[in-house]
Amino acid sequence: MPPVFAHGRLRLYLLKLLDEAPRHGYEVIRLLEERFEGLYAPSAGTVYPRLAKLEAEGLVTHATEGGRKVYSITEAGRAELADRSGELADLELEIRDSVTELAAEIRDDVRGAAGDLRREMRAAASASATQVQDESWQAAKEELRKARQDWKEQARRAKDESRRAREEAQQARRQAKEAQERAREEVQRIAGQLQDRLAKSGGVLSSLAGAWLGGTGTGTGGSAAGQGGPSGPSAGSAPSAAAPSPGTDWAGDLEPTADPARDLDRLLDRFRDEVRDAARDHGVTPARLAEARAHLAAAASRLTGALSTP
Repeated sequence: MPPVFAHGRLRLYLLKLLDEAPRHGYEVIRLLEERFEGLYAPSAGTVYPRLAKLEAEGLVTHATEGGRKVYSITEAGRAELADRSGELADLELEIRDSVTELAAEIRDDVRGAAGDLRREMRAAASASATQVQDESWQAAKEELRKARQDWKEQARRAKDESRRAREEAQQARRQAKEAQERAREEVQRIAGQLQDRLAKSGGVLSSLAGAWLGGTGTGTGGSAAGQGGPSGPSAGSAPSAAAPSPGTDWAGDLEPTADPARDLDRLLDRFRDEVRDAARDHGVTPARLAEARAHLAAAASRLTGALSTP
């Protein structure tokens, strides 16, 4: 008898049966027998140890109902089943091929038995032709007819199963291809969103990093402060918190990565944290806010221009 399941394939098919519905062990054995049209039925010693192993691996779980264990597939089991969808389609074809091979063996056995029966009948007729009664001969012919009918029925069922297997395999392959296309489109969509987010984050980072650079210079912010207008500090306002001195050593503890956009995000986080710490420690007055706004505007203009330079 040819092997029904290749190595590891029974495990995959058990996951498929449990994905259809929760089942107890005897029901799994009965379903396998039905799928093979009664030509193959695994023993309890084959099915239950594999169910226990699947449960130990976290792919299935069980609940006790009426004194029997009812097994259900877990999310991890469904994930493995989805990852092996193409292999499952091939397995369906292999099962149909196994049914066909088993049916062929039965057909050969029936043919052999029919041939043996004919030879025995001829030998008996030759040895004792005068003792053969018409009734016995008719009974033998009826047995032969039934044997031929059984063989034809089994051959027809095997042919139908093979045809259904091919159709189901083709459908499974189409579904797998459609799933791959949907996954590819989703990846492209997420990649587009990520690019948009990085572009927007780059603009915000440019503005804030520019504020850091402008806060220590004498650009637009310093000019506005010197004018003493609405955007600069008043004569009686409290002194602004000292801004850190920019330079190549600032944030030197942040190791660079292979992704410049990510490195810019990290610099933004450091800059934001330092500004917030300074605001928390020294307070923010309307005058300081106006001065900070002027510095941010000047720095944003400078850094945006620097990042826009080819």
